[in-house]
Amino acid sequence: MESVSSIKVYYTSVLGSREVKQRQEEVIRILDTYKIKYELIDISLSLEVLEEMKTKVSTPHSLPPQIFNGNEYCGDFEMFHQAKENKEILKFLKME
Repeated sequence: MESVSSIKVYYTSVLGSREVKQRQEEVIRILDTYKIKYELIDISLSLEVLEEMKTKVSTPHSLPPQIFNGNEYCGDFEMFHQAKENKEILKFLKME
């Protein structure tokens, strides 16, 4: 029986920063490379979604992408990037 992934990536489709865009693209590219199913949640669609992300992360100034496994916070881009460098993506995503 295949386990259904509940990886959620909070991102924004309204980009004011090239850095945020590049970070989001890298997270998505790596998840696709690992063939990990994920759900993209666009924080630019509503203030409620933005507030939901900030509440879950518990940092008011957090920027996308923010990554979760279900309701469990995995981390932000910096933490994701470090996990990639250490070849610990599955550990980071709390999938092992």
